Amino acid sequence: MIRKQYVDGPHGQVHLRVAGSDAGSAGRPALCFHMSPNSGLVYESLLKELGRDRLAVAPDTPGFGASDAPDQPPEIEDYADAMEAVANQLGLDEFDLIGYHTGSKTAVELGLRRPDRVRHVVMISAPLFTNEELKDHRSMYASKPIAEDGSHLVRRWKGFIHWHRQHHSLEQSAAIFTESLRGGNKYWWGHRAAFNYPLWKKMPALEAPLLVLNPEDDLWEQSARAPGLINNGGMVDLPGWGHGFLDAFTPVVGGMLREFFDHDRLPKAPADSS
Repeated sequence: MIRKQYVDGPHGQVHLRVAGSDAGSAGRPALCFHMSPNSGLVYESLLKELGRDRLAVAPDTPGFGASDAPDQPPEIEDYADAMEAVANQLGLDEFDLIGYHTGSKTAVELGLRRPDRVRHVVMISAPLFTNEELKDHRSMYASKPIAEDGSHLVRRWKGFIHWHRQHHSLEQSAAIFTESLRGGNKYWWGHRAAFNYPLWKKMPALEAPLLVLNPEDDLWEQSARAPGLINNGGMVDLPGWGHGFLDAFTPVVGGMLREFFDHDRLPKAPADSS
C-alpha cells in the first residue's frame, strides 16, 4: 500500500509516497528521485515491490507534484538539500538512492556530500551531454509561452506520448502527463538545474557503489558514455526497455535492485530486455 505524507524541507513542504517500513525490515531504506517535470507517481509500482522488505520513499522534487516550489530557479545542489532534509525528517541514518534522469544527478550529488549515509546509488540513465547536445537541449526545454488555444499542451503531449506508449496504456500515460503539468510555468526549472550540473566531473568522484541502468529511452546514447566515469560499480544496458519499464517489469527491476543493494553485486541484464 502507498501512503502519502508531507515533511518539511528548505523550500516548504515536500510530498512523499511511502511504502513498507524501516522497523524490522531486511533491506536498507531506499529513496527514489523522479525525472523532470514529473513526480513520485512514476515510482508507485516499484515502491510497492521494494516495500515488501524495506522502507521505500519517492519524494516529489520541490516545485513538482504536490511539493512546494522554491522562490528562485534551483540547482541540483538545492534538490539534494531538500532530499537530505527528507531523510532527516524520516530519521534515516543510512539509505540507498535511485534517481531517474534529473533525479539521477540529485542522487549523485547527495551521494557525494553524504558518503557516511548513502550506501548505494542507482542512476536510471546518465545524462552525459556533449556541449553541442547541451546547447540543443537548453533550447528545447527552455520556458515556452502559454498558448490561449492550448497548442502548447498539444506539443508537450505529442513529445511525451512518443516515449511512453511502449509500456503504458493511454490512461497511464495521461495520468503521468497530468502530473508533469503541476509544475505550472516553472516546469522547466528541473531541466535547467539538470543542464547546469557538471555530471562529467561529479560521477568519477562518487565513492559509493554506483549502478547505471541504461534503458533504451531518450538518453540511451548519452548513457552509453557512463562506464568510463564509474569509479566503483558498472552499467547494465536494457535494450528494448523504454519509459514505463518500472511498471512493465516491476518484479524484475526489484530483483536487480536487491542484488545490488543487499548483496553488492552488479545484476545481469534480464533475458527479456531486448
